[in-house]
Amino acid sequence: MNNNDKKILIAYFSWGGNTKIIAEKIQDKVDSDIFRIEPATPYPKNYNEAVYNAKKQHEENIHPELKENIDISNYDTIFVGTPAWWFTMAPPVMTFLGNNNFEGKTIIPFITHGGGGGYKISDDMEKLAKGSKVLPPLVVFGGGDINYDKEITLWLEKFVIK
Repeated sequence: MNNNDKKILIAYFSWGGNTKIIAEKIQDKVDSDIFRIEPATPYPKNYNEAVYNAKKQHEENIHPELKENIDISNYDTIFVGTPAWWFTMAPPVMTFLGNNNFEGKTIIPFITHGGGGGYKISDDMEKLAKGSKVLPPLVVFGGGDINYDKEITLWLEKFVIK
């Protein structure tokens, strides 16, 4: 599908796999590169331990070091995917946004959640990615339901696919 010849990146963090599913589905529909945001120290595989670590990072405003970063200077549009954790984006996504220059870039958020919705994650992204334009997010419960493919296509048509 045509994306107006803009260079597009999909950057996402996924602990349980739901955000990864959505990232890959977007990549199926949009000509783009993809980058998985990973903390240098992985979250525990145990759900309760991962929740505890994420809550502590949120409360202490810790933005964990990343395993690697990607040069975003050649990208015009960047999809940023995150699970909703503790009423905002996952801490590794905060690190990614804070460590890169988003001046003049368009950010298109996609958010997965377990029942809380998208909160004000788009606003939080705008604060960290100074000088960027943040578009309305796609907000998906879990990994999406039976209609998520159509939902993603309709959302993409608003911003990317012509």
